Amino acid sequence: MNIAVFPGSFDPPTYGHLNVIERASKLFDKIDVVVSENPVKNHLFTADERMMMLKTLVEPYNNVEVHKWDKLIVEYAQNVGAKVLIRGIRNASDFSYEFDLSLMNHNLNSNIETLFMPTETRYVIVKSSSIKELAQFGGDISGMVPPIVCEAVLKRYGR
Repeated sequence: MNIAVFPGSFDPPTYGHLNVIERASKLFDKIDVVVSENPVKNHLFTADERMMMLKTLVEPYNNVEVHKWDKLIVEYAQNVGAKVLIRGIRNASDFSYEFDLSLMNHNLNSNIETLFMPTETRYVIVKSSSIKELAQFGGDISGMVPPIVCEAVLKRYGR
């Protein structure tokens, strides 16, 4: 089975994330979307909340599962037999960061490759941190996140 892993914080899940998931689901037999549990980062949603939102959002895809993980992502990939990490990129800054990360992951496990998937143009400005900031100040995020995510974000900010 051809398994790929799409890791991220997904805080919150965006239409950009879903675009990558949809496209990757057509290329691989199975996609594991892996929600990172990083206690150093200050997340708006817990890993369980992010995982539950994603599980609902990926229901249309029979070959996509959602998991959470609190260790190195190459360890997760090795445990499930995945040979590919999928990373979505929006611009040159994303590429630079993701390229360095891919080199580190490759040094940790040379059997696992990273596939960069550029986002569709309409999602170039969709960034989780910008969505949170916009929502915090009362901006409209409905075009950037699915309705269940929009509702959860606005509720979290007391709107």
